[in-house]
Amino acid sequence: MSGLPAGSGVDAFALPLAHGALPASEVVTGAPTAASVALSSLGGVEVGIWEMTPGTASDVEADEVFVVLSGRATISFVSPPLPSLDIGPGSVVRLAEGMQTVWTVTETLRKVYAA
Repeated sequence: MSGLPAGSGVDAFALPLAHGALPASEVVTGAPTAASVALSSLGGVEVGIWEMTPGTASDVEADEVFVVLSGRATISFVSPPLPSLDIGPGSVVRLAEGMQTVWTVTETLRKVYAA
């Protein structure tokens, strides 16, 4: 998908995504895969769908807000050290550029993001 044309829509739950392995340097446990698709850009902000299968992986975050559509995970904050977040359907989360996190996905997690 190369973007969502104005006046059209997609089923965010059922949209097929092409998964790929995460870089080995990011995988902590398991063999998680991830996929994403950019749906649109609004005023320089990308809106899309991202998904990760079960496993644990580290990440350095972009500046974003997301809403979980399906699945479950725990986000642990390495830097800055903040309390962990347990997230699931309906969770709305704000991350800041440069945060170092560890994602432990227990059920394939799908989110809509704005970054």
